[in-house]
Amino acid sequence: MINITIDGRKVKAAEHSTVLKNLQDQKVEVPTLCFHKDLLPFGACRLCTVEVKTDGKWQLASSCNTPVVPDMEIRTDSKKVKESRKLAAELLYYRYPTTKAVRDIAVRLGVEVEPPSVEGNDCILCGLCVRACHEVVGVSALTFLDRGLDRDVEEPKVDYLAMACIACGSCAFICPTGFVKMEETGGGKRRKIWGKEFKMAACKVCGRYFAPLDQLKWISKTTKTPLKKLMTCPSCK
Repeated sequence: MINITIDGRKVKAAEHSTVLKNLQDQKVEVPTLCFHKDLLPFGACRLCTVEVKTDGKWQLASSCNTPVVPDMEIRTDSKKVKESRKLAAELLYYRYPTTKAVRDIAVRLGVEVEPPSVEGNDCILCGLCVRACHEVVGVSALTFLDRGLDRDVEEPKVDYLAMACIACGSCAFICPTGFVKMEETGGGKRRKIWGKEFKMAACKVCGRYFAPLDQLKWISKTTKTPLKKLMTCPSCK
């Protein structure tokens, strides 16, 4: 353990842990739209900005991907921190003015927000869906298309690789804005996500459709478990 100081209060912190992890452990409220505790930090939204002092110098840093070091000092409510977070929220609101998650956090950080004429569900490029698909699920059906000389893309966006998708729904579950939509069709026989339909598997005991067949095949392949052993819903196991 190492010693750090948060808003003038000395606390213990685990080596190599992030500033955000320690702020959350100390019940310090920190805004964020691109962070999830089970995923690697991304630092996209910049809403979690704090001031940190190392080697005698104060500087702004995103708390989610900044590791603590011995005797680090951290400010979470300074004027610079508040201004930086507000600016980040203003930029998000300027780009996505109809998206509720963006408007809510903008209001919370002091941004003047107009009532939207329609409700939107924009992709804010937080990267949560891409990281969940790659780090947790392990199929990498989502990736970022970035700007570049070799890419015919005007703006960065999330690219969907239909052939790799197993319709698990992790991306829809973790999306903070509702951009990723998932629905069941045909009385639960099919699942639609990213515009593609997948066949659902029926429980061999009760007959209830409970999981995408492609997801069960993926689990069977990665765990070396016979597919027929996976064709029972959680309620009937």
